[in-house]
Formats: sequence, C-alpha cells, structure tokens
Amino acid sequence: MENNTIPALVYKENTNNIVPILSHEAHLQTVMAEQWLKISDEGLQLEGLCFDREGHLKLCEVFGGTVFHVALPEKKVTKLFQSNKQNPAAVKIHKDGRLFVCYLGDFNHTGGIFAVDSNGEKQEDIISDIDTAYCIDDLVFDSKGGFYFTDFRGYSTNPKGGVYYVSPDFQTITPILQNLAVANGVALSTDEKTLWVTETNANRLHRIDLLEDGVTIAPFGASVPYHFTGHEGPDSCCIDSDDNLYVAMYGQGRVLVFNKKGYPIGQILIPGRESGHMLRSTHPAFIPGTDQLIICANDIEMGGGSWLFTVKGFAKGHQSYQFQV
Repeated sequence: MENNTIPALVYKENTNNIVPILSHEAHLQTVMAEQWLKISDEGLQLEGLCFDREGHLKLCEVFGGTVFHVALPEKKVTKLFQSNKQNPAAVKIHKDGRLFVCYLGDFNHTGGIFAVDSNGEKQEDIISDIDTAYCIDDLVFDSKGGFYFTDFRGYSTNPKGGVYYVSPDFQTITPILQNLAVANGVALSTDEKTLWVTETNANRLHRIDLLEDGVTIAPFGASVPYHFTGHEGPDSCCIDSDDNLYVAMYGQGRVLVFNKKGYPIGQILIPGRESGHMLRSTHPAFIPGTDQLIICANDIEMGGGSWLFTVKGFAKGHQSYQFQV
C-alpha cells in the first residue's frame, strides 16, 4: 500500500527546466536576448562570428563547411565560400585584412588554420594539417600580428588540448597552457596582458597573466577563477571595452558574463531555452563601435533552425586594431 505521508520530492518551476539556472547564478543580472536574424531553416552548427572592416558579418557553419557573409544593414545572407578543410570553427581578421579560418579536421589530429582574401579566394595554409596534430577551434590576434589558438582535443580524463602562441612570421608555435580537456574559446584583454581560455570538457575558465614577451606566464599567473556547472560546457568568448568577458554556454542556451577578474556579473538567456530550444549557443561578438552583442545558436535537435540573437552588453565592444585600416 502506498504511503502518502512520507516526505516527497516535487518538481518546482526551475528544477523542472531542462537547463535550470543554478542557485549561485540565479541572482545575476539577467536579460533575455531577442531574435536578430535567421540564417537557415536547418539546424546548422553556427560559429565564428566576425565583423569585417566594412561592418559586414562573417560566420561559419561547422559540419557543412559553409562560410557566410551577412551584408549590413540590410541583413542579406549569402554564401562567401565553401571550406575545403573539414569542420571550420572560427573566422578572424588579421591585420593584413585576410580572413583566418580555424578548422577542427577529424577532431583527432587533422585540424589547422588557413587564410583567404576577403572574397574567400587565394587560400594559404598558416598551420597545415599535414605537419601538425592540432584540432584548432579558435584564435585571437595580438597587435604584433601573432596569435593565440586553442587545441580542441581530448576529453575529461584525457586532457590533450591546450593553448598556443604563433609568432607574427607564423614560423614558431609556443605552448602557453597544456593538458586541457578540450580548449575552446580564447580572448585577449585590451592591454594584451591577460589571456582567457575556456575548457569545455572540464567546465573551467582559465585566466592567464602574461609577461611582456606574450608567451611567459607571470609568477602565479595562471588560475581558474570560475568552475562552470552543467552540460555541455563553456564555448567561445569575447571581451568588451571594459574588459568584461562574455562566454557562450554550449548546450545551455545562454551567455555568462564575467568582470576582468573572472567574477560573474550577468547572464544572457536565449529565448526558448527553458523548453529545450536553441541550446547550442556557441559564440558572442560585438558589432564594432557599439554595445550591441550578437550571439549565434541553433536548434538541431528541436527543428527550430539556426538564428542570430541580440542584446546590449555592459559596454561597447573592444575596438581592436584589426578593424582599423
């Protein structure tokens, strides 16, 4: 016979949510993003938001390899080119104006970086998938023309990934931080002295203080100021002009925001997340010269297509040298 007098657990509004906001994050300033642009009716793995010097948007679709061009202000979406490398994950602009495309390859050892002109032509290998064993997910340039990239390999108990620096002549690769379980997003502070890295499969945020050479970690300079919770983990990230860090949470339909010391100060929710829609939030990026943040997400499992969402950040986006002709 059932005993109805014993204590029982019951679902409450937040605990019954497929991606609940945990109590230690529920107090954060929270805003709901708005739909900005539909990229496709299909569920495409959108990534790599990058605005060019004319103010137009470039982004890529990982599993299909398409690199899109979004002309602004009319928001006209066209195909810029089709990557002949497997699983492109990021698009960034070098100081010489070329687009650098990171690709993951087979997620084991065939990733790399190639560069193309603004039309997606004149391709050149920067880090070849023949000569290295990286799976490169993202990069951030410094003002010298060198860059930091993340190696997206490993898993929770097999930390094969890391973050590396490539010299401005692209001839030397220097390890910065290794033994990471899928290094993913990477961002550089406005003074270029602090490097941020997200570690997806260990749910960690790394803050790395660098010496003047840009490759040596300062004494006691590498720390983990924040441990994320939940499935699947932190993805790509960007900074604003106040050095706040915006981290997309893959599989959670939201972006967490941290101050320059790594303390959480806000969060942005993607509409529909509470019912399991648009959970694959991958990358935030500011429209240059504004405080308007664009976030890409998709709905592969639920059939809701692929969208860009928008919200205003705490400050304007960092006006990096790469947008200056």
